[in-house]
Amino acid sequence: MKTNKAGIAILHEFESCKLKAYKCPAGVWTIGWGNTFYEDGSKVREGDMITKDRADALFQNILSRFEDMARRSITSNVNENQFSAFVSALYNVGHGSKYKDGLIVLKNGEPSTLLKTINLNPDLPVIEKLFKEWISKGTSFEKGLLRRRTAEANLYFS
Repeated sequence: MKTNKAGIAILHEFESCKLKAYKCPAGVWTIGWGNTFYEDGSKVREGDMITKDRADALFQNILSRFEDMARRSITSNVNENQFSAFVSALYNVGHGSKYKDGLIVLKNGEPSTLLKTINLNPDLPVIEKLFKEWISKGTSFEKGLLRRRTAEANLYFS
């Protein structure tokens, strides 16, 4: 399964494309479509610049890594929209995530409750709430993340 057009549209809307490295709200150097690292694993650095074609190629490469992580982690029968919504959220929060023992382990070392619930039953209504828990409460970008998680949850349940 791959991220569908609706999932890519959410990613592009909320990541936007910047061809010169910038610090994201979390203070990490970022380039292209929200990428903090390159295909070889090296980190984006201050002063880095890329072309739009390079940004698109980097996006596809990094997206495929998160799709692979999601395919290995999702054990329930999800549809294309559900898969795409989860990948969009993972792409946004998962740059420090790892695949370990059959689960996605987030930066804090904890397994994703959203993933565990999707694997339990991908149609549970609580999944909408679990998407919206990934919003960095109390930060200056909470409102933007809430808009993004709402878009992802809406795609998930469409």
